[in-house]
Amino acid sequence: METNPTIPGAVVLFDGVCNLCNHTVDFILRHDPHSYFYFASLQSEIAQQLLSGYPNAGTYASQLDTVLLVEKGKVYEKSSAVLRIASRLSWQWQWLRIFSIVPRPLRNRLYDWVARNRYRWFGKKSTCRLPSPAERARFL
Repeated sequence: METNPTIPGAVVLFDGVCNLCNHTVDFILRHDPHSYFYFASLQSEIAQQLLSGYPNAGTYASQLDTVLLVEKGKVYEKSSAVLRIASRLSWQWQWLRIFSIVPRPLRNRLYDWVARNRYRWFGKKSTCRLPSPAERARFL
């Protein structure tokens, strides 16, 4: 399954009630110079539709503790998604790509540790994020 052809970039799927995830979305919005990224909550119907054509769709649908990036017909998860996102941000953040030399299992171990503790450290909302009127065009 390809991403929606009307979306010129990639879709970041995130936990809509996680404060860390919502701050990360804000960060991406501020540092995405070409408006490449679009966003949807993992809890949304659109996320389930986007993921439905992929081999691991059932696994992805239950992973609220990870960020997923749907880009050019592929799904990236955890640290791989983060590094791909960083590669498209403004130049001062592209240095983060250096972490791609760290083996994925090690990167994902750190990612999983933060994901397990994100609610405790950053809190969570009672409902999913609602985009501001200025952001609405970037949310699916």
